Amino acid sequence: MRISERQKTILDMIIREYVESARPVSSQYLGERYDFGICPASIRIEMQKLTDDGFLTQPHTSAGRIPTDKGYRLFVDQLAEGDGFTKISLDFGAGLEQNDNFDDFFGTMRDLAQSAAAVSEALVLGYMKDADVFFKEGWEEVLRQPEFGRRDLMDNFLDYLDYLENNIEKMKPADDFEIFIGQENPFPKAKELAVFSMVFEPAPQREVIFSLVGPKRMAYDKNIALANEILKMFNL
Repeated sequence: MRISERQKTILDMIIREYVESARPVSSQYLGERYDFGICPASIRIEMQKLTDDGFLTQPHTSAGRIPTDKGYRLFVDQLAEGDGFTKISLDFGAGLEQNDNFDDFFGTMRDLAQSAAAVSEALVLGYMKDADVFFKEGWEEVLRQPEFGRRDLMDNFLDYLDYLENNIEKMKPADDFEIFIGQENPFPKAKELAVFSMVFEPAPQREVIFSLVGPKRMAYDKNIALANEILKMFNL
């Protein structure tokens, strides 16, 4: 389905505002904050078209709009194809090529996962394939997200982590990284969650999978930049 460049811009701004605030975004707010070159009534019309086409939804009759899975997917695909994501610098030095001791290597991977969790504000589930070892970093970061004030979502999140541990090979990306948004997740209870999986080989015969897990109101631009930074670190 084709949408206009103006609609893409409006959708982009709505998603960025919603990711930042966790509150539905109204046409009045957009008109006051951004100059789209059209009047507030025209912004409302464009937002209604995006809603009718399945990119936005309105949680309550009098509320603003929030993105749907379809809206997030268009946003992510555009980010992946271009260079509009946030540039980051991951402050992490590993020296892994000289690190033959498993305990030291494991500690280094956990340190990297902690750094990734701090940047992404997501929980990082790490898996070291050669040792069949899992670890999780970033509980404090992810539990700050307002979505986890809901008991049902918290329960689903914990169930999803169990699912990922038991099915980590299914979540391994075919390329360097892959993003599963809401209903794209194979786990039925993960419809309000997102997982961002990347795979890399920081040392010979030591494949590592990182899965960034959190609400689907995730800073996808920052996480794409994070994945690119980690892959660049290992010259992938």
